[in-house]
Amino acid sequence: MNFLSLDDLPNKIAIFPLTGAVLFPKTQLPLNIFEPRYIRMLNDSLATKHKLIGMIQSNSDQGKSLKKVGCVGRITSYNETDDQRYLITLNGIVRFEIDSELNSTTPYRQVTANYENYITDLKPEDVANIDRKKLLSLIKRYLENKNLLADWDIIQQTDTEQLINYSGVLVPFTPEEKQLLLEAKTIMGRCRALEALYQSYIFDASTDTSTQVH
Repeated sequence: MNFLSLDDLPNKIAIFPLTGAVLFPKTQLPLNIFEPRYIRMLNDSLATKHKLIGMIQSNSDQGKSLKKVGCVGRITSYNETDDQRYLITLNGIVRFEIDSELNSTTPYRQVTANYENYITDLKPEDVANIDRKKLLSLIKRYLENKNLLADWDIIQQTDTEQLINYSGVLVPFTPEEKQLLLEAKTIMGRCRALEALYQSYIFDASTDTSTQVH
């Protein structure tokens, strides 16, 4: 199903609050669903024409309050395991802000979503002014300093928008850092925030090494 305008999106969405898991537009996020309330949410979502779930991070107060911005994803694949879990994949569609939380009888939470500030998520992003060479260099240095294994050939072949967004999904940044990337209004703003994060981690790693040497 293609979402071409805000009119294609429902105002009411079920949400899956999960700290540390961030979905970006045009990315995929695999999830392991096992809590009964979220299995119910998944079943209810699959019964709709949209098949949408809102991913959003909780704040640090035991999950009661939520971050300002989340991202709606469409369920594009799901498999049920023998122990009654669901393995699903969400495709990121558009970011949203919560207008209000609904008083719902369902075991999972539902909200009214406002997409107005993120309508550009439904369109191709302009990455012409992004320094791809610099970004790749920072990613490589970060991976080396963190001793993280990655397929560098695949990274080099990934288009720039996906390279930026999947950094927010896959790199083990803190929940607050992931949220910072998610809330960047444009791909250029997200790239600048991402570069700053990479540079800070690279600097910290080099400082630690220098301290150990001396």
